[in-house]
Amino acid sequence: MDVLSSRILLHPSDLAASKRFYGETLGLAVAREFGDPDNLSCAYFLGSGLLELSGPGGGEVGPDVAVWLQVRDVEAEHQRLRPAGVDVLRAPKQEPWGLVEMWIADPDGVRIVLVEIPEDHPLRRDQR
Repeated sequence: MDVLSSRILLHPSDLAASKRFYGETLGLAVAREFGDPDNLSCAYFLGSGLLELSGPGGGEVGPDVAVWLQVRDVEAEHQRLRPAGVDVLRAPKQEPWGLVEMWIADPDGVRIVLVEIPEDHPLRRDQR
């Protein structure tokens, strides 16, 4: 398989609320908008991938689904997002595998794992 690009597709129960959450609260940059002019779907940049919100949805989100987002400073995001009313499922914590993780949820309960890779973690080492 030769993968040329990728995106995560979410079908939120309330497209407008999810667009506010991902676009305004999290601050993701818009890659493109498309579809019904009165209810535009949206794709956001996620590093080297995309997150697409298009609807309608409304099905129950399973606990095994999560979106993993690497950020520079998990604690700074915690301090920014908590007062904004984001549902923080778990405060920042260093995991046994060395990553610092915080778990939040979007308006439909999709779990989002914010991850910081510490300077001394093997993922930061030069692999050459």
